[in-house]
Amino acid sequence: MPIETNLLTITQLEHRYNGVTVLSVSSFELARGEHALLLGPSGSGKSTLLHLMGAILRPQAGRIDIDGVDLAALAPRAADAWRGRHVGLLPQQLALVASLCVRDNVLLPAYAAGLPADVQRAQALLAGLGLADKAHAMPHQLSGGERQRVAIARAMFPRPRLLLADEPTANLDDAACATVVALLAGQAREANASLLIASHDARLIAALPGAAVLCLPLRGELPCAA
Repeated sequence: MPIETNLLTITQLEHRYNGVTVLSVSSFELARGEHALLLGPSGSGKSTLLHLMGAILRPQAGRIDIDGVDLAALAPRAADAWRGRHVGLLPQQLALVASLCVRDNVLLPAYAAGLPADVQRAQALLAGLGLADKAHAMPHQLSGGERQRVAIARAMFPRPRLLLADEPTANLDDAACATVVALLAGQAREANASLLIASHDARLIAALPGAAVLCLPLRGELPCAA
């Protein structure tokens, strides 16, 4: 039996809101441990596609397979459990819980997925991101860059097979953009996870050389070249 090398396979995917098609991807593949960029302007469906790949939304037409799992076949509770174990999500709005310290924010995926609260892993992730001394700090005591690194640690906590990042470089200068991309790529590489970054930021093409590119146009426009 041949070994399946792709982590992610999308086939004839469509998604609609109120009967209007807002997302259409005929095919896309991402190999295990590889990087990809999902590029497109605001309103092109980037966040919707991330939510579909993260089993937050259910595919309405077509198919998304991740590591041999057909996401459309998962019941809601099974989708939640699968996502908690296999997907790391870095949302555009970092959504740190203000009432929890940094370490407990990192541990949130374990609580959500019913996994053991591995404090040692949380501490190691924070140390690797330069936040060893911030474990007991509260989110409001951190800088914007520190909060983003906490969110990266939280996304990596479950040792995900797929790391999804939504507009992680929005409003960052060139140096900060390169730093964030390097952090994400480094964390994905350490976990042997595939990394997919959704953005309208064309600087990422240079910041993540060799990445596969999927361009989403606004509906009715021609797709950009990969």
